[in-house]
Amino acid sequence: MSNSTYDIVVLGGGSGGYACALRAVELGKSVLLIEKDKLGGTCLNRGCIPTKALLHAAEVADQTREAASFGVKARFDGIDLPGVHAYKDKVVSTTVKGLTGLIKSKGITIVEGEGRLVSPTQVRVGDTTYEGGHIVLATGSVPRSLPGLEIDGERVISSDHALTLDRIPQSVVVLGGGVIGVEFASVWRSFGAEVTIVEALPHLLPLEEESSSKRLERAFRKRGIKFELGVRYESVKHTDSGVIVTLEGGKTLDAEILLVAVGRGPVSDGLGLEEVGVEVERGFVKVDEYCRTNVETISAVGDLIPTLQLAHVGFAEGILVAERLGGLDPAPIDYDGVPRITYSEPEVASVGITTKTAEERGIETTSFTYDLAGNPRSKILGTQGEVKVIAEKDGPVLGIHMVGSRVGELITEGQLIYNWEALPSEVAQLIHPHPTQSEAVGEAHLAIAGKPLHVHG
Repeated sequence: MSNSTYDIVVLGGGSGGYACALRAVELGKSVLLIEKDKLGGTCLNRGCIPTKALLHAAEVADQTREAASFGVKARFDGIDLPGVHAYKDKVVSTTVKGLTGLIKSKGITIVEGEGRLVSPTQVRVGDTTYEGGHIVLATGSVPRSLPGLEIDGERVISSDHALTLDRIPQSVVVLGGGVIGVEFASVWRSFGAEVTIVEALPHLLPLEEESSSKRLERAFRKRGIKFELGVRYESVKHTDSGVIVTLEGGKTLDAEILLVAVGRGPVSDGLGLEEVGVEVERGFVKVDEYCRTNVETISAVGDLIPTLQLAHVGFAEGILVAERLGGLDPAPIDYDGVPRITYSEPEVASVGITTKTAEERGIETTSFTYDLAGNPRSKILGTQGEVKVIAEKDGPVLGIHMVGSRVGELITEGQLIYNWEALPSEVAQLIHPHPTQSEAVGEAHLAIAGKPLHVHG
């Protein structure tokens, strides 16, 4: 057994872990990064990046089908799935390669293998024990299932399996109408599958502003994506051709595949957390607003802690921990101020709080919804949707909620408006370029500030 000592030992090379490692070496710390799989974690290898590549291929398929409506002659001959996978895998592999090169160039030591805590300052990988002045847990999450629902990787699959599926299923039941379920439903529909989403709560994307959810549902209905809302899953049975899914109340759905997209659970088992006394709740490591656990020498970031499961949140938490350990005085993260995007067709994006959250907090609000029908650039693109702005009565903007093609790129401005506590009247003074979709953001603020421009009524 050999012993090596570092200022910081990071367990997990995903978004949270590698961001922490990169920032810590910038601040003069010696860092060891332990990763059992590929660097980049879920986001890069099995999450954000490959799914968005599939969604882009889906968009190209839709645009080819609809080319005639733009006066372009094109023929849609179908999806070459091996070609789609090759495109997706190239995006992933070149990014992993770039990231690995970056991390190595900064003098971070990378250890491949599964790490386990053996004391509050030690991690063992195989027969080697590494000592750290501080340990950062960043082990991420994996797809979870429901009690008694077994994911077999054939008929009943998780998002991991969906990314490598060697065929386009003729029909799919998607269990879960959150971000992951909605994105895969969107891809498969564009690829030609019959899709039904089952969501126990009353709306798709139940955490979004209700009007955004309804707008998405309307668009999905138009696309021929079916959904069963406010109804629970009961059981699944294998058949010769696929599965029969039974819902509460007895309704059944036949499909080739059942995608289980009911959320992701933290990877905390077998890490040695109990032995060293780290507090855990429902599998998540408990932390304060500075990502500190109850053990002085241990911090935790990313999907392992019960904050928003987003790569950019992992980056921010990793940086926060590195700066705290580097002697700086970083501010806690305002999780309301983190932009959230669902990359379906249409996209749904938001930042700040919803009307419902404002009500729960006892804040009196005013809101305005600008329909993209009044936005020429959106007409050119052939997209429908809206930008909704919620502001405190006589106060700053509290939430911006959007639906439509490409609105994920627009939410960045919303992030600045919310996080800088801008008043609608201040945003109304800013001149947006014409013709762009960003004008919809400007128009909504003009209207809420009492000086509507391109608005009926």
